[in-house]
Amino acid sequence: MAEGKQQGLVLTPAQNPIQSFQLKYKELEAGFKSWLSQQSMPVEAAIVTATSAIQGGAIGGLMGTLTGDMASPLSPPPQASLNPQAMASFKQAQALAGGPLAQARNFAVMTGANAGIACIMKRVRGKEDVQTSMVAAFGSGALFSLVSGMGSPNPAANAISSGFFFAIVQGGIYQLGQRFSQPPAEDEYYARTRSMLNKLGLQNYEKNFKKGLLNDNTLPLLNDSALRDVRIPPGPRLMILDHIQRDPELKERKIHRG
Repeated sequence: MAEGKQQGLVLTPAQNPIQSFQLKYKELEAGFKSWLSQQSMPVEAAIVTATSAIQGGAIGGLMGTLTGDMASPLSPPPQASLNPQAMASFKQAQALAGGPLAQARNFAVMTGANAGIACIMKRVRGKEDVQTSMVAAFGSGALFSLVSGMGSPNPAANAISSGFFFAIVQGGIYQLGQRFSQPPAEDEYYARTRSMLNKLGLQNYEKNFKKGLLNDNTLPLLNDSALRDVRIPPGPRLMILDHIQRDPELKERKIHRG
């Protein structure tokens, strides 16, 4: 009996603790987001703002710790008190080189405001787009400027200019993210072709297919001559044709077309 149990333990594959933790975390995250979406807008905005502020504060505190040398007490130069621009530059340096507590406060305000405003905008407008992202960035930039005390002697004017700067940067980042996260339109016609080439280890020849306009629709029609025309070597040609011949769906489509 003991031997059977021991064999059973040997045959049972051990679970990867990292994968188990990741799966559990994703389940909890999905459940939390589902519950949060069912709450009222004020409740959701408050929770999102608080959780994002905590995360931002932790990041800011860590950055302040790593840049501790820059956070040493700074004293303005004698001429700074006589020059408003010099004093503004000094305050900006103080804000950027603050200690862990100062950086934690600054980042908590910035990330919390961004997430909270974005949450409200998504609820009101019913969608998340570049306008939502830029409005949230404007609010977070303005509040960051007021809390950190950086910039020109006029806090209100500096808050507005900082907000616009944050919004423009965030808008550019959002557009770049949208552009690079979506595959080119032509790739939609090569999904099955790409999958076939990856299975055969011939992914380097995808460019040959695209140059010859051989896409998913032409797979059932492929022959040795067509593959030779796009300069695919004999070995890969045989593998591709054999795969098409063995694929039930492609074989059926070829029969119907014939």
